[in-house]
Amino acid sequence: MSTPAAATIQVHRPLSAEDAGRADFYALLARLLHEAPDARLLNTLALAPPLDEGTELSTAWSGLTAASAAFDAEAALEEFEQLFGGVGRAKVSVFAGFYSGESLADHPRVKVIADMSALGLSRQPTATEPEDHFAALFDVMRILVAGGAGREAAPVEEQKSFFTRHLARSLPGFLVALAGADGANYYRRVAAFAKAFASIERQSFELD
Repeated sequence: MSTPAAATIQVHRPLSAEDAGRADFYALLARLLHEAPDARLLNTLALAPPLDEGTELSTAWSGLTAASAAFDAEAALEEFEQLFGGVGRAKVSVFAGFYSGESLADHPRVKVIADMSALGLSRQPTATEPEDHFAALFDVMRILVAGGAGREAAPVEEQKSFFTRHLARSLPGFLVALAGADGANYYRRVAAFAKAFASIERQSFELD
């Protein structure tokens, strides 16, 4: 009688409420920078409960949810295209390399590709944007925090390393540019929320 092959057992560590929330915020930011929010997402955000009061994050979240209630999908799409689209150079670049101040020989995109490969990740075949697009970087952080794409959640040290190497330096300049861009009404609130969330992430990683 043949012996059956042993089944592979995968043990996934439980995801804490805090990490689930972090992953959701990274996913939201990735979605908002990949494309304009549609009516369903705007409605979901408009109905979202408030966060604990008295923090920069809660204030920024309230601003984003209020803006989501006031905007419709058509206005959001028009703003998105004015900020990030157009022929030639966009009003606001969504690529980390633009804000890094590094040479082409040491371009952040090369580092992102190498680090993603080391983590067992790669750009999806259907993706058209380069790897240093902020939406892609936020999505990698989502995977590192919560797991996905065929891997479990990463240890805090790996999360910190990716954040430090690819977001800590370039993200502040992007958010300043986005918040101050002409016509940034809805996305000014997105920038404020991203700034507050990134500040908490940075402080948490420093403590760890």
